[in-house]
Amino acid sequence: MSKTIVVAMSGGVDSSVVAAMMHEAGHKVIGITLQLYDYGNAVQKKGACCAGQDIYDAKMVADRLGIPHYVLNYENLFRESVIDDFADSYVRGETPLPCVRCNQSVKFKDLLKVAKELGADSLATGHYVQKIIKNGHSELHAGRDPKKDQSYFLFATNNEQLDFLEFPLGVYNKEETRKLALKYGLEVADKPDSQDICFVPNGDYRQIVQKIRPNALKPGKFIHVDGFELGEHEGIINYTVGQRRGLGIAHGTPIYVIKIDPETNTVYVGPESALIKTKFTIKDVNWLANDVDTANLEVVAKVRSTTAGVRAKINFTPNGEIEVTLLGAEKAITPGQACVLYDNTRLLGGGWIMREG
Repeated sequence: MSKTIVVAMSGGVDSSVVAAMMHEAGHKVIGITLQLYDYGNAVQKKGACCAGQDIYDAKMVADRLGIPHYVLNYENLFRESVIDDFADSYVRGETPLPCVRCNQSVKFKDLLKVAKELGADSLATGHYVQKIIKNGHSELHAGRDPKKDQSYFLFATNNEQLDFLEFPLGVYNKEETRKLALKYGLEVADKPDSQDICFVPNGDYRQIVQKIRPNALKPGKFIHVDGFELGEHEGIINYTVGQRRGLGIAHGTPIYVIKIDPETNTVYVGPESALIKTKFTIKDVNWLANDVDTANLEVVAKVRSTTAGVRAKINFTPNGEIEVTLLGAEKAITPGQACVLYDNTRLLGGGWIMREG
């Protein structure tokens, strides 16, 4: 049955293939590209996911397919919801995940609202995740290709949003997607994948934080976890938990950033062994698996997107947070990052790792 489908077109090969697939299947496709920041002020560079070229590429694909294409200016919303939060997170001694915030606040909230206003039956994206319907309910699962799986970044998607979303690429790997792009005759078939945060020129996040929060660079102390001082740092925004390089500290053995305390403007450092933790708490929890009994539940917990995860037990607290107890060791559990909980390939839920008091 023919449907009306809005496709979030970033200008890359993935979303372009989704638009072509939906069009070939006989659906009425509407392409929408989001302008997220002032491209005139951005540093144009290969590998940035939202470079100015991308709007042009998305329009070229839409024209080739013969589908309507709209560009929506979301600069203000993106700045408030993503860029400002990004800077504030570093000031709080955290390490942010702007791609999750963007999905949470812009793509799957405001863009989804626009799709519904256009009378669409669903919003399709090029994410490598799978939506599986079981007993009439939508479940979010990891993409079939572990190397491309993006489910970690979609943990904040709620059940209502998930019902309206489609992820056609979840059953493919990247090579197969590029072959589909060639089949559809898309000029973006060989376009490189984006590598960097779209609004961070040359990967230098400090430049962004200083511009938005000019008072963020305040010198403070390096303190070893054993209690002695090791010198002065140039501002906590320059450091992240687990960092070893660029500390500028002369010490006999390798040392790492263990903890950042924004209240005292202190960076605590120590040996690699001090990075290992088994217990922590996550807040602002989004739980997708309402059919799952959470009593004594064992899950696989991923504290970063690039790891396979560690088996863990979870406990819901009365205030809606989750206490996570890892059954194996994990290093550099970083405040501001996400902990995402799985049962095999199914994403059960997740939340933001809290900084210890």
